[in-house]
Amino acid sequence: MADPSASPSRHRGRGRRTHGVLYVLVACALAVALVVGLSSIWFYRHLGDNLTSYDPEGQLHDRPDVIAPGDPINILVMGSDTREGEQTVEEMLDGGARSDTTILLHLSSDRKHAYGVSIPRDTIVDRPECTLPNGDTVPAENDVMFNTAFYYGGPACTQQTVESITNVRIQHSVVVNFAGFKDMVDAIGGVEVCIPHAIDDDEYNMHLDAGTQVIKGNEALMYVRVRHGFGNGSDIGRMKRQQAFIASMAAKVVSAGTLTRIDRLVKFLNAATKSLALDEGLADILKLAKLGNQFRQIGLDGIQFLTVPWEAYEPDPNRIQLMEPEADRLWRKIRNDKPLSPRLADDAISAADPGTPTTGPSGSPSGSPSGSPSHNPSSSASADAEAAAEAEANGLCS
Repeated sequence: MADPSASPSRHRGRGRRTHGVLYVLVACALAVALVVGLSSIWFYRHLGDNLTSYDPEGQLHDRPDVIAPGDPINILVMGSDTREGEQTVEEMLDGGARSDTTILLHLSSDRKHAYGVSIPRDTIVDRPECTLPNGDTVPAENDVMFNTAFYYGGPACTQQTVESITNVRIQHSVVVNFAGFKDMVDAIGGVEVCIPHAIDDDEYNMHLDAGTQVIKGNEALMYVRVRHGFGNGSDIGRMKRQQAFIASMAAKVVSAGTLTRIDRLVKFLNAATKSLALDEGLADILKLAKLGNQFRQIGLDGIQFLTVPWEAYEPDPNRIQLMEPEADRLWRKIRNDKPLSPRLADDAISAADPGTPTTGPSGSPSGSPSGSPSHNPSSSASADAEAAAEAEANGLCS
């Protein structure tokens, strides 16, 4: 497999970020919580047998201390897609797969709010030394892409890297394997997407009309995997389409059309649990149901998503780096179990409305300075036109 750092990704603005992988976890946990009271003991055992567990504890070292009192929970959610053939969840845990999305999810001790912080895969970081499951080590390396941690060392190395750069102690981790998501899509009867231009591609057997439509099966798989034919064909565009698609899928999972159809719910959970790998502290259906009940207690309106503050990485325009001191202020809030500041909350989106645009090219809502909404009609129109152009370049409707 090629080094993941060889895949260029250009950032022309922060645009829409829907944090799709985290929506899958939230939707799955909620669905498990709802179905626990409806199904048989046999079904619990069946779903439990689907789950893959792993134990990263023995691979982690030099870990941060826990600062906040009470019972806050930090969960690292990683999305993996090999893109070079099918790979089992177990094989994925040993490294060699690509991590497209990594999100640090914080649940407050009082369970009144939660927020997920996305760390872009092409962020330049100093990766610490990592220990592999067989005891071998991956040497530390400075100024490398963040997703090399998953590629060379699997989820434990990614957790080690996140703890190193954030000084946040992570209690649990989850890996979502996109290879199995096709069955999840089919289980709920397809997912709605909006495509700005018709696609007629015999090579990938993808024939889609322009506009809003429901897709499933091979077309859904190709929609999130290929770059050819969509917008400008960039990898960042593929990633944004993938995030938007999974957010739409998760919204359908928690909709009445799925929750009132036990057959759909059961099929979805069967497919989803086959695609999840969880650390031993979460790899149990009843524990996953407990987590889902905590999300229900918070409510979707109390769950927010944002991207860690970043800026251009001058040595390579295709890469980015964490913006300091803003990023450290965010990590400090997680360490001390504090809610997002008004400025950070302005740039966040709610789980109740995953399609809401979050930031414009300036890094603040609709491109307005300092995170405050712009009241200039011409400025708003310009921002809307720029957002529409960016969406079309990424193969999305505005």
